[in-house]
Amino acid sequence: MTPAELNVLPSPRFWRRVSCGLYEQLVLLGVIAFTFLLPNLGLGILFGISLPSWLTFLYLYVVLGIYFVWYWTKSGQTLAMQTWRVRMIGANGFHLSRRQAIWRYISGSLWIIPCVVLQWAFHLEKWQIIEMLFAVALFIWPASIYLDRREPRLRQGLPDRLAGSRLVELPKNLVTLS
Repeated sequence: MTPAELNVLPSPRFWRRVSCGLYEQLVLLGVIAFTFLLPNLGLGILFGISLPSWLTFLYLYVVLGIYFVWYWTKSGQTLAMQTWRVRMIGANGFHLSRRQAIWRYISGSLWIIPCVVLQWAFHLEKWQIIEMLFAVALFIWPASIYLDRREPRLRQGLPDRLAGSRLVELPKNLVTLS
């Protein structure tokens, strides 16, 4: 599709975003297992050491950032986005630049801040933290499309508005996803 054709496509609705996010989380489990779990198990088993929690968080944040930035700049779609026919484009209909994709990743991960505050305020532990993170990432963050006062087919979530990117829903009859 040409940039002009992409630019006129509608934005994905709330439930398509949630479905895509759920599938993305499943894909990310594999990414994390491959890039984090295997090396850290090796470190733990062979040398009896483990990374401090702050370094673990930073490492995972960077690994996931590389995953998203690479896909968004290469094709505009992660594996989950391809399945759900959702594509990320720049404001002009083209692929995101690397800088724009990095900013989209950073602004898209701002949902972690209220989670940290809630965890601290309510002293949440173990599964409570995971449940909260899951609920916020999967339902509340995509609901930010309702803060956009444009007509429903043009609404974008907060991370896309901050980064100048746009999610579009691809038509069913599209043959190539390039």
